[in-house]
Amino acid sequence: MIDIHSHILPGLDDGSRDLEESLAMAKEAVREGIDTIVATPHHANGKYWNDSTQVRSAVSLFREALEKHNIPLDVLEGQEIRVYQELLEDIQSGSSIMLAGSSYILLEFPSSRIPDTIEDVMHELRLLGITPVIAHPERNAEIAQCPDKLLRLIQLGALSQVTSHSINGLFGKSIQECAVNLCRRNLVHFVSSDAHNMSNRAFGLGAAYDAAAGLLGHEYVTYYQANAESLIRSQSIEIWEPSSSKSRKWYQFWK
Repeated sequence: MIDIHSHILPGLDDGSRDLEESLAMAKEAVREGIDTIVATPHHANGKYWNDSTQVRSAVSLFREALEKHNIPLDVLEGQEIRVYQELLEDIQSGSSIMLAGSSYILLEFPSSRIPDTIEDVMHELRLLGITPVIAHPERNAEIAQCPDKLLRLIQLGALSQVTSHSINGLFGKSIQECAVNLCRRNLVHFVSSDAHNMSNRAFGLGAAYDAAAGLLGHEYVTYYQANAESLIRSQSIEIWEPSSSKSRKWYQFWK
C-alpha cells in the first residue's frame, strides 16, 4: 500500500514527537502492508512552518535512520499546505513542494470553511501544471453541509483525499457517513492515513480499505490504490465522473 498523507517525520509538527516514535510508526506501517509513505508535515497553517529545505533535510535523515534499523519503508517528501496568500509565489520560489516530486500538491482548508480565494488559487495552479489534492474534505464543515461545493472544486480540476479513520469509523458515525457519501458520489480519489502517532492517530489504512470494500465495493479499493501509485509516479489520474446531489450513481470514466 501507498500512503500519500502522513505526519511521520519527527519533531516538525503535531505528529511524531521524536525519532523513536517515528521509527515505531514506520514499523507499524510495514506491519500493515504499507511500503511507501509521503511525509506531509503541516506547512503555513498558522502554527507550523516547514519549508522545502526543512522537509527535504528531515526526509533524508529519516531515510538514513530507516536503513540503519533495517525497516523496509520508502519515505518521500511532501507538505500538507494550508491555503495562504503567498502560496503561488512560494511554489515558484521552491519553498513549497509537491507530493513525492510529482505535479500534485496537498492542500488543507480550515476546518470550518472553504477559503474564499480557492477558485482563483486553483486556476493559477492549473496554469502552472499543478493539480491540487484537497485533504480530508469530510472534516470540513462547509463541505459536510453541502458536498456540492466539493463537486464544484472537482469540476474545476481538484482531487480529494479522505482519511482512513473517517472511512473505518474511528472518527465517529457522522464523519464516516459524510466520507462514504463523498466516495459514492465519486468525489474522492485517495484514501490516506493522515497518521500522527501510534495511539489515537495511527495508520489504519488496511482497515479503511477493508471498510471501503464492504461499504462501497472492491472496485473502489482498487481505484484508490491505483491512484496513489499514479500520484507518486507523477502520472495522470483516471477520474470517475462525479455526480451531483441530484444525480444517480455514475460508472462512466473521463480523463
